[in-house]
Amino acid sequence: MLDIKFIRENAELVKEAAQKKNIAFDVQELLSADDNRKAILAEVEAMRSKQNEIADAVPRAENVEAREKLIAESKSLKDILQTKETELTSAMHTWQALMVQVPNIPDMSVPDGKDDADNVEVRAWGTIPKFDFTPKDHIELFEKHGMADFERGTKIAGFRGYTLKGDGARFVFALSQFVLEELSKEGFEPMIVPSLVRRAPLVGTGFLPQGEEDLYKTQDGDFLAGTAEVGTMGLHMDEVMTVSDFPKKYLSFSPSFRREAGSHSKDTKGLIRVHEFFKWEQVILCEASHEQSVKFHEHLTENSEKLMQKLGIPYHVVLNCGGDLGLGQVKKYDIEAWVPSQNTYRETHSASYFHDFQTRRLNIRYKDAEGKLRFAHSLNNTAIAMPRILVPLVENYQNADGSITIPEVLRPYMGGKEKIG
Repeated sequence: MLDIKFIRENAELVKEAAQKKNIAFDVQELLSADDNRKAILAEVEAMRSKQNEIADAVPRAENVEAREKLIAESKSLKDILQTKETELTSAMHTWQALMVQVPNIPDMSVPDGKDDADNVEVRAWGTIPKFDFTPKDHIELFEKHGMADFERGTKIAGFRGYTLKGDGARFVFALSQFVLEELSKEGFEPMIVPSLVRRAPLVGTGFLPQGEEDLYKTQDGDFLAGTAEVGTMGLHMDEVMTVSDFPKKYLSFSPSFRREAGSHSKDTKGLIRVHEFFKWEQVILCEASHEQSVKFHEHLTENSEKLMQKLGIPYHVVLNCGGDLGLGQVKKYDIEAWVPSQNTYRETHSASYFHDFQTRRLNIRYKDAEGKLRFAHSLNNTAIAMPRILVPLVENYQNADGSITIPEVLRPYMGGKEKIG
């Protein structure tokens, strides 16, 4: 959420941001709603003030007639005030609904573009394998080695269902332990956060109201989050910290759930796009400084790149164009891993910073060195998302005989085994 004063003073900039992000938003509609809200509020406050004046005057009335006249005036004013307060409530709801639709301003370095096809490669790492055999896809490899059961997974969970077993399950636990140890060295505090969350942290992080169709909702009105970012950001909702508390660096784990409502025909088989998965998320809260946000954004991206490099998975980093940014993101990098069977890169990580877009919604504040209250800045990036990461892992490490070499850094967590099959 942006500050209404900023929006009013920079209406054209907000309009351009919406256009760059391909988001339909009418700035003038919001400003008109704000004018209406303020006008009704002024009327309500004036009536309340008048009502207080009458209440003070009644005991001092000179006679019964004057007293009754004041009481009658108060009663009439009360009826009008109740009507105006109802109008104010309606005006506030309209204004608030528009405020949560305002897009954040993208960084100047964000390229123009409609969707992910217009993202710009920043750098690439690793050597794309050149097999002297036709590489198998991850589905065939997993089934060959008894690492997954897609047929029974569908029987249990329906479309996009899966089960991991044997070395498929061991890979998930090995990757979790590997990431936990590596990022703990970087000063991240590990946490396990709820997947089942209230509406407030989803609105606060920007996943609601626009993304509701992609969320699973319970009969109690709660939701299953699609990332540990939601639970982690909710941790400090409505809190005031001090500048000395920063940076707060969390490595959060949670099962994650996505309906994939807009992707029904995409990646319908295998592990790339599933409804239930497991994710470690890096989340940072820092002081309200653009320079600090940029620094930590690069830090988060570097962390994930180091993990990919130690795993030996070829990847590239792309700078997301305006049309591929979410409502609150100022800038985002995607890391995409090479998938041999598809002869292309597929996204495995997303690193974003938001300035105070999320923290305003969540009311996460701190006192700076001068004691002034300010909204913190927030950032996040995938540490590892499973089982998706297993797709490029097993495909890049496959051998001509169908076996899979286990990356060296994972072998200590796989019982010392060097190869599957």
